[in-house]
Formats: sequence, structure tokens, C-alpha cells
Amino acid sequence: MNKLLTTSEWEIMRVIWTLGEATTNQIIHIMHNQKDWQPSTVKTLINRILKKGLLRTDGATRNRLYTPTVGEHETMTQTLRATIDDMCAMCIGHTLVDVLADMTLSQSDIVKLQALLAQKVKNAPESIACNCLPENCEDCK
Repeated sequence: MNKLLTTSEWEIMRVIWTLGEATTNQIIHIMHNQKDWQPSTVKTLINRILKKGLLRTDGATRNRLYTPTVGEHETMTQTLRATIDDMCAMCIGHTLVDVLADMTLSQSDIVKLQALLAQKVKNAPESIACNCLPENCEDCK
């Protein structure tokens, strides 16, 4: 089963991760205020997330309490890795540069990235081969 979240499911999970746990009514109220979503939409999304095993519930029949079974950072990392795994290996570096150029990062995050890249450059290959259709692959630039 696909445990990756849709955009709408991310919205629900971000509420629950931020609160640590949340009741059905809390989630409905927040999503109505933020996105003007109807209760049925919120309940459908919660049920999809439950089926993916990313939430657990207290078992109540009304106003259930939901807690995440996975952390936000772990889920973000898994989602990003799954996306990158679907890309042409030769184009990943160029794409990351483009994305990072447009992102706001803290000074601390930038220092961590610089340290990581300084280590990686020591053992990095000169180039990365295309892993899709090498005979038809063009430069990603």
C-alpha cells in the first residue's frame, strides 16, 4: 500500500503533528477555518491516512483522538526520497540546485549543508550516468 501522502493528507497530518494529537472536531474546525473544507472531506482524508497506517485512534465512536504513528521529519524524508528515486539520476544534482536556490534556509541549515557537501565531494564521481534511457539521454542543464 502506498504510504505517501497526497497534498490534502499532508494538510491534515501537519495539524496533527503540530498539536501532537487531535480530535476529529479539532481537525474539522481547523481545516474549515484554514481551507473551508467540509466535515465529510476531513473525515474522508482522516480515513485514508488511517488506512495507510500513519495515524492511530483511541477507538471512540465520536470525536476520536488521533495520534501520528510516524514523525513529520521521517515522513518528509521518505516522501522526498521517493520523489528523487523516480528522477533521472543524472539530473538530480541540477534539480536540487534549482530547488535550493529558491528556498529560504536558516544559517544553521546552510552550514549543515555546506559541511555535508564538503564531505561528499571527497568521494563523489566525476559524473552521474543516466538511469532512464541512456541512449537518448540529454544533458539536464
